[in-house]
Amino acid sequence: MFKRDVQSVKDLILRNLREQGLEMPLLQKRLVEAWPQIAGPMIQRYTLNTYIYNQTLYVRLSSPALRAELSMRRQELTHKLNTYVGSQVITDIRFC
Repeated sequence: MFKRDVQSVKDLILRNLREQGLEMPLLQKRLVEAWPQIAGPMIQRYTLNTYIYNQTLYVRLSSPALRAELSMRRQELTHKLNTYVGSQVITDIRFC
């Protein structure tokens, strides 16, 4: 009797994405899409745009007061977003 090398479909897909260099762009997209859930509905109303550049999440807000408040919570939000995605995708958040 021989032993089969059984792998889950999830592991095969992730390995294939990693080999093709598509894992990080996929994680970045998931992180940007997670912003409304992590930040909450009140903050989402003031969010105009979000994008990632050089491992930094840029969040454009319409309220200067909210921008100042969230700047003090950068580390907490960074940790929550990375935990949600399950990988170290961003190292900082900039509010502009």
